[in-house]
Parts: sequence; C-alpha cells; structure tokens
Amino acid sequence: MNPYYALQIVVGLFALSGCVSHPQSADEFRKAVPGATFAKVETFEVDRPFTQVASTFQKMGPDCLSKTIKTTSRTNTSYQVTVTTYKPTVVVAENKAELHLQQHFDQGVVTVSKEPAGGYYLLVADAQPIGKKKTRVDLYRPSMGHGVLIQAVRNWATGENVGCP
Repeated sequence: MNPYYALQIVVGLFALSGCVSHPQSADEFRKAVPGATFAKVETFEVDRPFTQVASTFQKMGPDCLSKTIKTTSRTNTSYQVTVTTYKPTVVVAENKAELHLQQHFDQGVVTVSKEPAGGYYLLVADAQPIGKKKTRVDLYRPSMGHGVLIQAVRNWATGENVGCP
C-alpha cells in the first residue's frame, strides 16, 4: 500500500472517531511511538565515537533531508498529486545528539489536526555515547514505508555508505 494512502486512511479514521491528536514536539513523538500502530522504536549500537555520529547527523541531516518532493499516483479510479516538504533539525549537546525529521503536506493531504511548527514528526533519532568508541542510537520511526530514509539514518550512525537517500 502506498504510504501516503495509509497515512490518509489513519488520519481519516482518527477524524471519524474524534480522537485526532498528533505529537507537537520531538518529546511528545518519542512518548507516542511505542504505543502507535504504524510506528516503532529501534535501538542499536554502533562502533563509532559519539562525536563522529553527532557530526555526521549535523552534516547529512540538513544537506540530505531539506527537500520538497512531489509524488504522483494514478490508478484506474483515482489520480493524486502530493507535495511534501521535509524539515530536518539537529540538536547536539555534550552527551546527546538528536536528529528530527518533520513533514508538511503542501498539497494532496487533508490535515484534520493541529500541525506542529515545521510539520508532523516522521522520525526522531537520538544518539548517546556508551563508551569512548561506541554510541547507542534510539530510532523512533514509521514501521511501514520510508525504508530508504531509515537505512540512510542507520548508515549515518554507523559511518558506512554515508550518502543521501
């Protein structure tokens, strides 16, 4: 199933049930993901110093993810054009690096709940040192679709195949 259709179905069902609520911050997103149907938390460790992981997030996040993408879908019974703008944010502190990715639907998706500034949260990656040469990454992400994006963030953390999705 096209991830955009799945998102529309989920948003539509929430609207019908009167329970529309989307996380308004990265912290709210982290709390919501473990109980969400179409999201999950993935935790892994990389053999790479925290400072290198943080530096890669700082460089690759804005360079690769600040994009507007137009998607066109056509079937025998429908035609849809979706325009989505992605906004990455990287926050680095002494012992934690965060990569947030938000998406704003410019066209093709009806939003029925309050959208946070910058768009709905799609992914949050948290990196923390667990030694001089090891880093733990908690990846709060969709459980369906966006495989290329998720793999790119994993690669940035490991330092392997560091390129844009």
